[in-house]
Amino acid sequence: MIAGNYFDAIIIGGSYAGLSAAMALGRSLRNVLVIDSGLPCNRQTPHSHNFITQDGETPFAISKKAKEQVMKYPTVHFRSDLAFGAVKDQEGFAVMTKSGDRFVGRKLIVATGIKDEIPPIKGFAECWGISVIHCPYCHGYEFHSQRTAILANGDRAFHLASLVSNLTDDLTIMTAGTPTFTADQLVRLKRRTIPVVHAGIKEIMHKEGHVEGILFDDGNQLAFRAIYAAIPFTQHSDIAVSLGCELTEQGHIKVDHFQHTTVGGVYACGDNTSPLRSVANAVAAGNFTGAMVNKVLAEEEFQ
Repeated sequence: MIAGNYFDAIIIGGSYAGLSAAMALGRSLRNVLVIDSGLPCNRQTPHSHNFITQDGETPFAISKKAKEQVMKYPTVHFRSDLAFGAVKDQEGFAVMTKSGDRFVGRKLIVATGIKDEIPPIKGFAECWGISVIHCPYCHGYEFHSQRTAILANGDRAFHLASLVSNLTDDLTIMTAGTPTFTADQLVRLKRRTIPVVHAGIKEIMHKEGHVEGILFDDGNQLAFRAIYAAIPFTQHSDIAVSLGCELTEQGHIKVDHFQHTTVGGVYACGDNTSPLRSVANAVAAGNFTGAMVNKVLAEEEFQ
């Protein structure tokens, strides 16, 4: 039960970053509301890695335990709903939800994550987060020494190749179009015996999300066990932009060293602000953001 609709801080997004921020604020006795729609971007990922004490745990289990622990703090409130809009007013920030509620917070934390733009390749969506992956730090160890592909082009593909080549000697880059590598990059790829295939991709063949191979438009096939894919993304919510928050060239919400956006009183943390997409990074950023928001609230009050 939520008593009243005015809070020290409203957190939009109740996954790892949002819950971590809520814990930091709750431990400082701040009246906090977390609004979450229940659609984390890693909901299809079977296991989370590279997070000390939680390595190999399922994302759902980590999130469930986090929420249980955060909700033990009596000044933290949680609302399962979709926040679809926010406006700045004299009291702070008014947030509107799909169910028709309106809540006001002195400060606003946007922890809404990002949304991947899945390409229209048969089998891609079913494998995404399982064996079609984005991050060698999150998933690479589980596929080390196996036949691996990189679905990307130019600088993105070259960067991934430099990281993944440390995990496997059997690596192929698939550009699905004309390669855009520099002459120097091509020389270095050839030196590492990393072939570049530019044929279009018709289908990712798989069994229950586990990649078995790729069928190309020309009818040829190659067997793989894992595919790193550098795909575009958009912000999962347009609330930050609607408030006037600036984005970086890459599409992340621009924040300073204190997780403050370009709009006064609005903070952001998690995948929506950083190219390093991991549970551990989201938790760290959320914890820091909660501390920074509490610091500002305390300074405003301590007059």
